[in-house]
Amino acid sequence: MQGRRDGIQHQMVRPQSELTVSPDHFEVTGEDLVLVAELRSAIAVCVYDAVEEAGALLHLRCVVRVSKPADMTDTTLATELLLLDRCVETMREMAPAARNLQARIFAHLDDHPMAHQVCETMLTLVRHFLEDSDVKLLPVEVGSGAPREIRFRPSMGWVQAR
Repeated sequence: MQGRRDGIQHQMVRPQSELTVSPDHFEVTGEDLVLVAELRSAIAVCVYDAVEEAGALLHLRCVVRVSKPADMTDTTLATELLLLDRCVETMREMAPAARNLQARIFAHLDDHPMAHQVCETMLTLVRHFLEDSDVKLLPVEVGSGAPREIRFRPSMGWVQAR
């Protein structure tokens, strides 16, 4: 007798669909897919609710300006904050029953001497926004060197940083 091919073992080995998230964009999903971002002097904010199996990935650039490396303009910060707000609100609209939002933040630093300061300014902004939005912040991971690939499967709360 031949068994059904849609059991848990088959679902675990089945390759998941992937969706690439470009810089200065976000994607929200309630489906079982993998959101992918390649960080090059950028931040990835992965927000999810494991109970509702929904999540979002926001990909923000951390650009060091040559003329004023440590200066983040109000316009730049306001744009990043607006994207973050839209991302969280879109997720809440998609999964209105989500009550246990959690977030992981991953950052990649450029080789520029002021990259750490610029990145830290953005990370502080993101942290405060998430705290004010009642999103539990999990450990933040910052790296440099080769670009980092973030693979995020919101339905499982699974994140891999390479």
